[in-house]
Amino acid sequence: MITAISFVLILLSFVAIGLASGRKATGKRKDYYLASSSVAPWLAGLSAVATNNSGYMFIGVIGFTYQTGLAAMWLMFGWIVGDFIGSSFIHRRLRQATARTGEASFSAVIARWYGETFGVWQKIAAVIMVVFLIAYAAAQISAGGKALEGVLGINPWTGAVMVAAMVLIYSIVGGIRASIWTDGAQSITMMAAMTLLLIAAFAGVGGVSGALELWRAIPGFLDPFPDDLLFPGALGMALFVVGWLFAGFSVVGQPHVMVRFMALDDDRNMGRARAWYYGYFTIFYLLATGVGMLSRLYLPDLADIDPELALPMMATELLPPVLVGLILAGIFAATMSTADSLVLSCSAAFTHDLAPKRLETTFMLKAATAVSILIALGLALSGNQSVFSLVILAWSTLASAFAPLLALHALGRRVSEPAAIFMLVLGVSVALFWRFGLGWHESIYEGLPGILVPLILGWFLSQRRELASAPAQPPAAIRSGPAE
Repeated sequence: MITAISFVLILLSFVAIGLASGRKATGKRKDYYLASSSVAPWLAGLSAVATNNSGYMFIGVIGFTYQTGLAAMWLMFGWIVGDFIGSSFIHRRLRQATARTGEASFSAVIARWYGETFGVWQKIAAVIMVVFLIAYAAAQISAGGKALEGVLGINPWTGAVMVAAMVLIYSIVGGIRASIWTDGAQSITMMAAMTLLLIAAFAGVGGVSGALELWRAIPGFLDPFPDDLLFPGALGMALFVVGWLFAGFSVVGQPHVMVRFMALDDDRNMGRARAWYYGYFTIFYLLATGVGMLSRLYLPDLADIDPELALPMMATELLPPVLVGLILAGIFAATMSTADSLVLSCSAAFTHDLAPKRLETTFMLKAATAVSILIALGLALSGNQSVFSLVILAWSTLASAFAPLLALHALGRRVSEPAAIFMLVLGVSVALFWRFGLGWHESIYEGLPGILVPLILGWFLSQRRELASAPAQPPAAIRSGPAE
């Protein structure tokens, strides 16, 4: 009972923050999707990292580390380094392009980067976004259900409905501003929950030395190199690490994360936003990896049930009820901070990229958000797929669709619309074939070939072009209507 009360009170505070953001809402399209590009650097950074560190981190990564052991550190290393490489030359240029084009959606900014309008490309991109963002949101909602099942023994459907309902309430009221404001509070809760559990877990096994002794007794658990690589030896290890580096670079292809940097108040503040982002990200990922490894000691038989229940089940074993409620709230915070971002990006794809301009009204913006959440909830309730697998599938496909063209744009290369369409279709096809046709995704992340192949071909199909030679239309000439 105490756990449930603690959990509900923290969740209600998130909803209250989201609803409070509605007081600043203007009802305009750019405010609903970009918070009028007025977000402070610290909040943009924390919001982006909370969105990135989703239920995938609390449920998926910890479950993966439970099974893999120390070799999971390469996922952390590759992800952060690859993410950093992408942000070093793309994030600020994307923010500048957002201001230059006056557009409100991720794909629309890319489509109008050099002043032209890639109308066909934009619609194909929107369809891909809708399909995979909804699948991604379903994974987050599913993660919330698993957390509730692991802590309170409640049917996971209940948790899934709770996540969807709360996201629906504050997203419709405040749009992206509600998502960003709640992300700030959720990031603090997530960090507190993970830190608390790591300390308690180490204390329960006699500290670091005690944990090391127990880990050594598990065959292969402390082996830094996985034993199921596609190729043996150094080549296999190099491809494994580079694969996860591309997984980190894939952040630039995630609309729900990149929109945070698009909403930054000034592109000159991008360095400060990145400092908040990577400082939090590194600490949090270290904590998650440590908790995942420790969960193997406390729950040795969980592999036969569901390793993705490791964190909530370990919390109930180690902590008093009031703190278990904090852990559960931390997991829900992670799922909500990503789910709201996903459905808002999906809503933007529906209303801004696919629907006729006359339908882009305030009512339609909110209706599209509600429809996106309901579809994601239905998908989450329809099956029991691994959160880790579903997130990686959506992540890699979105990255293969958008990262190559965005990278070329940021490097000053102009691609024609037919070439851009070819790159998009090729990237998605390669990634999906790598996973479902060849089955090599468990050894080498499918986003590696999905990004690399169209990026290389796109380089040869592109031309060097300075932005000054292709001025964009002023924002007022781009769109008009009630939602503007």
